[in-house]
Amino acid sequence: MLNRVKLSRKSGVLFLIFYLYSNIYVCSQEVDTNCVPAWEPKHSTLNKGVKELRNFKISGYIQAQYQYGEPDALLKVGTKNENPERPYHRVGVRRGRIKLMYSDPIIGSVLQLDLTERGIGLKDAFLTVRDPWFNSASLIKAGVFDRLFGNEISYSSSLRESPERTLLCQTLFPEERDVGIMLALQAPAASAWHIVKLEMGGFAGNGIKMETDSRMDFIAHLSASKTFDSNIKLGGGVSYYFGSVYQGTEKVYAMQGEDFKLSQANENRGKFAKREYIGLDLQFSVAGISHLRAEYLFGQQPGSFADGKSPNASVLPAHDTYVRKFSGAYIILIQDFVLLPLSVVLKYDWYDPNRKMAGSSIGLRPHSGAGDIACYTFGFGLLWRVMPNVRLQAYYEFIENETSANLAGYNRDKKDNVFTLRVQCKF
Repeated sequence: MLNRVKLSRKSGVLFLIFYLYSNIYVCSQEVDTNCVPAWEPKHSTLNKGVKELRNFKISGYIQAQYQYGEPDALLKVGTKNENPERPYHRVGVRRGRIKLMYSDPIIGSVLQLDLTERGIGLKDAFLTVRDPWFNSASLIKAGVFDRLFGNEISYSSSLRESPERTLLCQTLFPEERDVGIMLALQAPAASAWHIVKLEMGGFAGNGIKMETDSRMDFIAHLSASKTFDSNIKLGGGVSYYFGSVYQGTEKVYAMQGEDFKLSQANENRGKFAKREYIGLDLQFSVAGISHLRAEYLFGQQPGSFADGKSPNASVLPAHDTYVRKFSGAYIILIQDFVLLPLSVVLKYDWYDPNRKMAGSSIGLRPHSGAGDIACYTFGFGLLWRVMPNVRLQAYYEFIENETSANLAGYNRDKKDNVFTLRVQCKF
């Protein structure tokens, strides 16, 4: 009797297992039954959410630095020298960037902020629309983004081998960015013409500050790059900028020969002085370890008596207008080492805001002053890539200004050399 009970229990268990298995098998084979449909909406929603997350990216970097400056130096962190008779040093966060980016095959957008002890600032806020028909690399961009002039402006601060952009760039393109809309035209990757790219657009001409007039500036950049035998890469371009600067008074000074000529009339106030730049840029690298970049700019820049800086404020200029012919350039050499995570950097740049007036004449000629002084900078440094996302940079700059015995404060070369020690972490 006991054996029969045990046998019946075993038979029941075996029957239950067989029943469950047969139902699971049928459900797995017949996907259109009622076994799965309850999960399908949730599964579809989950897939959609994962796909959206793939299109969204967060990145950024932090640059913390120590700077030592001679008495007349202007450092990029901290306040200015509290004792103009002695050298000084500062520590701070030069850049604290966080970048939010969304992209799909057609629509994209970017928002980038800069967070430091000085506060929070906007860096990028733009959207892009890519070509959905011809599989080209063409796009439309609108919002706040890098001006499309030359090479140095759009070269990321997280990649740049020198701590800062040149004085030329900082003067003509303060904050590098502007509010505008642009079109980039480039053939598909499979085309022989893919090496050529044309960018052009209209910009407010006021940096990333609010628009202050009803005019737009035009910028265009035609570039090409090609890799030869996987060892040599050559690129270059030509840029053009045509814009204007508001005249805040009835007095406009423009160079005629070696002197400023004054035009004084009530109708000058409220008109616009021409702002025009032409630029040539070159990039050359060998075996991915030797890099050479250079850029030359010249043109006409309206400014003030004290300097030729481009507009970068939310109010219209209220000073007299000085129109000068300028020129400037930089050349930078970076040498990497195959077996070491190190790079040696050499850079020379110069900016002459008034190439029609010699240094010895400044202060002697009528209406000439500090805004006509040229500046030359030689820098050298060492980059150590500590880890893939961490690098240490040491860089020293010798800064020399044009001198004139006729201009107070510029009868000698100012003591304004700068040493920078920076650590950067990307995420």
